[in-house]
Amino acid sequence: MTDQVTALERQTTTHVLWRRFRSPAAWSETADLFAILTVVSLPWSTSLTAIFNAAFLVCMVPFLDVRAFLQSLMRPICAAPIALFLLALVGTLWSDAAWAVRLYALSPTVKLLVLPMLLYHFERSTRGHWIFIAFLVSCALLSIMSWLVAFYPQLSLKPYDPLERGIFVKNYIDQSQEFTLCAVALAYPVMMLLREKRYWLAGLLAALALSFLVNMAFVVVSRTALVTVPIMLGVFALLHLRWRSIAIISAALIACAAIAWQASPQLRNTADTFSRDYRLYMQENRPTSMGERLEYWRHAVRFFADAPFVGHGTGSTQGLFERAAQDPSWVPGVRVFPNPHNQTLHVAIQWGLAGIVVLYAIWILHFQLFRGDGFARWIGLLVVVQNIFTSLFNSHLFDFHEGWMYVIGVGVAGGMVIRMQRETAKVGEVGS
Repeated sequence: MTDQVTALERQTTTHVLWRRFRSPAAWSETADLFAILTVVSLPWSTSLTAIFNAAFLVCMVPFLDVRAFLQSLMRPICAAPIALFLLALVGTLWSDAAWAVRLYALSPTVKLLVLPMLLYHFERSTRGHWIFIAFLVSCALLSIMSWLVAFYPQLSLKPYDPLERGIFVKNYIDQSQEFTLCAVALAYPVMMLLREKRYWLAGLLAALALSFLVNMAFVVVSRTALVTVPIMLGVFALLHLRWRSIAIISAALIACAAIAWQASPQLRNTADTFSRDYRLYMQENRPTSMGERLEYWRHAVRFFADAPFVGHGTGSTQGLFERAAQDPSWVPGVRVFPNPHNQTLHVAIQWGLAGIVVLYAIWILHFQLFRGDGFARWIGLLVVVQNIFTSLFNSHLFDFHEGWMYVIGVGVAGGMVIRMQRETAKVGEVGS
């Protein structure tokens, strides 16, 4: 009798597993799970992010509606990222770099191919909001770890560096990007909760947003974040607040900023490096961080002028800077770097005007997708705005961490927006 029960249980388990294996809904749930794991791991690990993202893509394949997916690729919001990858692929043909260097330079654009997959999946999934919650929770835990490392540096997984104070993993630029996005993104739900008079929950989210800003003020913050936070808050104010509210909140923010400025030597030191680095570079010809950027930009403009239409080819940037470093005009001590720390110039050097057109088409099309009201639109708009402005000082669309923040943020939020648009259209058709 026991053997019969055991055999029946095995048959039942096998049957359940087989049914789930054949169920598109089960595969969709699994894909959602791996998407959540991807964003949870993003602040902590590059390897886990790549593994979970690959698993997400695998789970989409078995029951992919090929026809519907191919049709979705024809939309400009999907076609533009694909076009940049194809341009980078074709650009390997006229580059003078070694093939290993060309293929390595191509790899940052591969992540753009995931964006249409995310748009397609979350146009059909109802769990897009879980992706944002998972990322917020993961960053909140990282913030706690950052405070612990600030007081106990031996807890860090990185070698001690006074410039990387409070960094457990990754680096202070990546961490600042995450905390900035989370802090400003929470402004929208806080506003909506206040309008609904749900004060406790609004206060909790406001405190969480403030905790990210306090960490950046008193532990570590990147100069890029210092520039972009006011811009992102300004975008929120212009879109969602009345002029009277803008004036009151602006006054409160200025007062808080003044208090933070007086109380935080770390914040003052970070801000002071702007003028100090510029002065040392311009007056004393010393290779400061800002000076290096100015040196890269100066030569990058010249490289672009030498091949303005299709550029020098994929992977050509490293060799161009190496040759430029031999020129007497190169500031002694400035490192040779494989990109000019500016997304537009990085694209212009390799693919000329053709690359610039495609790059700006991506940003403009995705910006337009998120025009309007709603949480998903707000998140998507914020991701695009952050990437555009931080790309003035870095090649953030091609960087691993910031690039994946853009791909996942736009992909998930964009899929949610498209889904809402379809549902609204269906309701309109029924009503007519």
